[in-house]
Amino acid sequence: MPKDLTHPGLVVPSLGGVARPGLCTDCGVSRMGDGRACGRACQFIQPDYESAEHRVHGRVADPALGEEAFFGVTQSMVRARLAPPAEGAQWTGITTALAASLLERGRVDAVLAVRPHPEDRWRPEPVIVTDPAELAQCRGMRMGYAPTLAALEPAAAAGHKRIAVIGIPCQVYALRALEAELGFKRIYVIGTPCSDNTTTERFHEFLALLDERPDTISYLEFRADYRVELRFDDGRPMRVVPFLKLPISKLPADFFPMTCKTCVDYTNRLADITVGYMGGDGDQWVIARNHRGAEMLEGIRDRLTERPLTDKGKREGAVKGFLANTERAAGGLPLRSMPDWARPIVAFLQPRIGPRGLEFARARVEMKAIETVLHLRRAYPARVKNMVPPHVWRVAARYGLVPAQDETRDS
Repeated sequence: MPKDLTHPGLVVPSLGGVARPGLCTDCGVSRMGDGRACGRACQFIQPDYESAEHRVHGRVADPALGEEAFFGVTQSMVRARLAPPAEGAQWTGITTALAASLLERGRVDAVLAVRPHPEDRWRPEPVIVTDPAELAQCRGMRMGYAPTLAALEPAAAAGHKRIAVIGIPCQVYALRALEAELGFKRIYVIGTPCSDNTTTERFHEFLALLDERPDTISYLEFRADYRVELRFDDGRPMRVVPFLKLPISKLPADFFPMTCKTCVDYTNRLADITVGYMGGDGDQWVIARNHRGAEMLEGIRDRLTERPLTDKGKREGAVKGFLANTERAAGGLPLRSMPDWARPIVAFLQPRIGPRGLEFARARVEMKAIETVLHLRRAYPARVKNMVPPHVWRVAARYGLVPAQDETRDS
C-alpha cells in the first residue's frame, strides 16, 4: 500500500479488481477479496432501505413527519456555512471539516475519501487520510467513478479500527450492507447527495462545450439559483451560466450512465450526516440523521454560521415539465421544447420565482424519483419491482407514477 511521500499522512492504496458490467458505479466492492459481496451489497439489485434505516438509525423514515418523506430519517436539519470558509472548498468546507474534526478529536484513526488524481484534477482518486491537515487535498468536486470502498481492506490491513468514510449514496448503501462483517470497531459515515455522476472523460467533453479553454476551468458548481458557476486558473473572472443556456442538446444520450438515471437515494439516506447544497439556498444543507451525525455536527458547531431554512416558490409546474420532457426524451437527456427567444426570460425569472430552499430540494428528489421509474420501465422493466423501494414510489405517486401489478416485490 504505497504512501504519498510528499504527504505522509495520506495513503494512496493499491486497488485491484475491476468494475462489474451493467448497472455498476464501481463503488469498490467488486475490487475487494470477496467476489460474492456485490450480490449482498449492490443498491442496483434489490435494495432494502427500510431494514437498513432501522439498522443504522434505529427507526425507519416516517412520511408523516413531512420532510422525512423526501429526505429520509432526520434528527436535525440546518442551513449553515463554515466561517471562515475553507480555501479550495466546493462550498465552504463543512464535509472535510467534519472528517478533520473526527481525526483531531481521536474519534477515528483514518478517513476514506477521494482527492484529485495527480494527472487530472477532475478524476477522483481514493485515499486513506490519517493527518487532518491532508484533508485539504480532498476538498472540491470530482467527476468520475471512485472505487472508494476498495480502500476498506487496505485500511483494515494498516491496523485502523475506527474509520470515517466520505461517500455518495450508492457507495454508502454498499458500505452499510457489509458494515457488520468488515471488522471495524466504529464507522462514521459522512454522505453527500447524489452528484449525477458521469465518467471523467465525458465530463471533459462537457467542459469543452462550456468554454474555449476548458483546461483552465478549476471549479464548476451547479448552484441552487439555477446557474452553473465556473472559475478559472488563468486569471479570468468567475463566470455564471444559467441552466437553460447550458449546451445540454449537444451532449450524447449516455452522458449520464443508467445507474445515475435510476438512482433511488438522492439524499444519502443511510449516512450518519448528509452535507449538500439543495436545501441550503446558497449555503450548505446539513442533515444529522442519528447520534453519530449529531456528534459530528457538534464537533464543528463553534465554526458554523447558521441561518433559518428557507422554503420558497412552487415546485409542481417545474416537476411536471420535467416529467413530460423525460418521457419525450425516450432514454436520452430531458428535452426542452422552449423556443430560443424565451430562454433568457425564463433564465431571469427562475431564480426569482422558482422553487428555492427546501422546495428546491423537494423538487430535485421528485425529479429523481420520476427519472428512476421512467428509465427503468424503458430499459430494464423486469428490474422495476426489485430496484424501486417504497420511498421512491411514495414520492412519484404525486405525479401519477404508481406501480403496476407486476412492479411490486409481493407481485
